[in-house]
Amino acid sequence: MRKIVYYVATSIDGFISGPNDDVSGFIHHGKAVDKYLSDLTTFDTVIMGRNTYEYGYKYGLKPGEIAYQNMTHFIFSDTLEFAEQSPNLHIKKLRIEEIQQLKQQSGTDIYLCGGGQFAGWLLENEQIDILKIKLNPLILGTGVRLFGNSGKTCKTELLEKEAYDDGLQLITYKILY
Repeated sequence: MRKIVYYVATSIDGFISGPNDDVSGFIHHGKAVDKYLSDLTTFDTVIMGRNTYEYGYKYGLKPGEIAYQNMTHFIFSDTLEFAEQSPNLHIKKLRIEEIQQLKQQSGTDIYLCGGGQFAGWLLENEQIDILKIKLNPLILGTGVRLFGNSGKTCKTELLEKEAYDDGLQLITYKILY
């Protein structure tokens, strides 16, 4: 069965963006970012919620297009619709059965792209298998939390930790439910 990998940048205090989706304080260049971009090429499937998909519009993504050329996209939303869309973009209802079906299909592990609210829903339903954090050396104080408003508690097992000269760390955990 495929695993869902939540590969995400976060501040030390657990925010994936600051107020108004501000990510300007995060590290955007360097060896850790190069590793992240290289790692993305190993996934053939990406999942995200509507807010994360629409966040891409700020960076030139057009409605109905895909953000990652090497991946089939599944956007989870009960309301999102496009007049035209890429054949590699699929809109799915926010149902746990949809996630479970994806995990059963053949392919690589599944990249969970951003989205604190969607990630929190997946955590509540015990669907995230691996948490891969790009821990940025900053404190935001407020913004979008790593798991949204989820109150789920669980333990993790440290799988890997890499530190870089710019202060960024890549930390990989297995989530234990």
